[in-house]
Amino acid sequence: MITIDPYDSAWPARFDAEALHLRRLLGERALRIEHVGSTAVPGLAAKPVIDIQVSVSSIEPLGAYVERLAQIGYCHTPLGPIDLVYPFFQKPTIWPSTHHVHLCVAGSKQERKHLAFRDYLRNHPSTAAEYVKLKRQLASAHDGDTIESQERYSLSKSEFVNSVLEHALADGYALPQRLDA
Repeated sequence: MITIDPYDSAWPARFDAEALHLRRLLGERALRIEHVGSTAVPGLAAKPVIDIQVSVSSIEPLGAYVERLAQIGYCHTPLGPIDLVYPFFQKPTIWPSTHHVHLCVAGSKQERKHLAFRDYLRNHPSTAAEYVKLKRQLASAHDGDTIESQERYSLSKSEFVNSVLEHALADGYALPQRLDA
């Protein structure tokens, strides 16, 4: 079942702890480790899953990341063509997960979009409130018991997300200048 929980002030600390594990595991391969997704937006209700974006110079060979992330409990979940630019890992390997890791190439469109979306929601509470309302509606429509249902839930948010991204990118939301975690 997909649940949308009230904001939990412990989410940033959960991200910090996991980012530290990822930094130790990936070392210099991880150029940037960012808290993304709804749990990264203070005050925003969300699925209680910490989404982490790890920016690297190359996602190839993917197998090296699959093996390395497995050492700390992550399972690679291929999601079709998006896997070529934004590979997805979940922890634990069975639903419900507590952490998601998304790999992307530093400076890529994928990296920029996820940070711009997060930052726009952080700075626009009314848009964030609309997003929560949509997520609650979609959570009641999709049980989340299968990867397909979870994917339908995520894809059902696409129109809203794309609209927010248009505004965010037009308003100049972009990557920070520094590449540190």
